[in-house]
Amino acid sequence: MDNLEKEFETVVRKHRSTIYTVCYMFSNNADEVADMFQETLMNMWKGFPKFRGDSDLRTWIWRVSLNTCITAERKKGRRGTTVPLTVDINLFEDSDSDTRQIRMLRERINRLGYFDRAIVLLWLENMSYDEIGAIVGISAKNVSVRLVRIREQLKKMS
Repeated sequence: MDNLEKEFETVVRKHRSTIYTVCYMFSNNADEVADMFQETLMNMWKGFPKFRGDSDLRTWIWRVSLNTCITAERKKGRRGTTVPLTVDINLFEDSDSDTRQIRMLRERINRLGYFDRAIVLLWLENMSYDEIGAIVGISAKNVSVRLVRIREQLKKMS
């Protein structure tokens, strides 16, 4: 294994829960989440040698993860075969009351558009408005305005 592969493996180990969280927010199906996770890793691997560090590594990982999941959502049904990837995290199996509330919130968030869903996901990860803006490509002020609108939208959902 060369240095690039070792470095990539370290990055994936450190950020796998972030990648999985993004994938989980874009599907209700455990197999689809695993497919999106695998697709994200492939896209990260393709882009990893070109990553120059112009942005924070964490920002790059979020951006690749979000773009991969959004693209997968748009192309549903046109996907080829994939090899299953084992992921140590499975949020589909929890059944306590906190998990039920999280599922209800997740269902509402999934009814949002892709862009708004991405903003909420990043906000739930306690990212600053500047970080969110850098990832999705809008200003921090625009992030603030969109979050107010998104919260109102979520409150109106039943």
